[in-house]
Amino acid sequence: MAPILEVRSAVKRFGGVAAVNRVSLALEKGRIYGLIGPNGSGKTTLFNCITGVDHVDEGLILLNGRRVDRLKPHQIFHLGVGRTFQVIRVFPELTALENLLVVTTAGYAEARRRAEELLARVKLERLAGEFAGNLSYGQQKLVEFIRVLMTDPDLILLDEPAAGVNRTLLNDLLDAVRALRDQGKTVLLVEHDMKVVMGLCETVFVLDHGEKLAEGAPGVIQADERVIEAYFGR
Repeated sequence: MAPILEVRSAVKRFGGVAAVNRVSLALEKGRIYGLIGPNGSGKTTLFNCITGVDHVDEGLILLNGRRVDRLKPHQIFHLGVGRTFQVIRVFPELTALENLLVVTTAGYAEARRRAEELLARVKLERLAGEFAGNLSYGQQKLVEFIRVLMTDPDLILLDEPAAGVNRTLLNDLLDAVRALRDQGKTVLLVEHDMKVVMGLCETVFVLDHGEKLAEGAPGVIQADERVIEAYFGR
């Protein structure tokens, strides 16, 4: 099966420093992937290049075989790519329900049905009418997560979804991610919580100083001496 996303020898420089340096990876449909590495290893920069926020200086990024590394973020979004950000970007003055409705061009009745279904999926249906600014940090992260799903993307990029989320809400989020995989969606997540990565992901990519250090199943990555060295310096 052809990969849904392929990154070929991607390079992104800032002021002469290669934040991403010759990184290649391929994602198959219907799988959950992890992208890990120490702070400053290039994870979010790679996310930004995939979603058009930044453009690679060298290399190619292909979505379903189509080159997308020169497209704008809204163009990539319309090709079926959704993402969250490290810093929450909910609209605090809108309700949880309204936060979902603002991203869709579907008719109101259809969009509302979709939004209510997604709120129920993460057990937030009782808070549909609550202003997002009044929700807990974890609840806001769930709203941001399901807002990405409003347009039914095929590729979903999650930037630190577990950060600051309590265990109960996190379990709801992880269940929702697994359900997406079971529906044939592809998920790539950046995450520092190794329990989440090892328990959720089927393949893990490791970045260090902008380069891909390792790739493999969670158990293999966990035992890789190069990965241990990158994280713990021994």
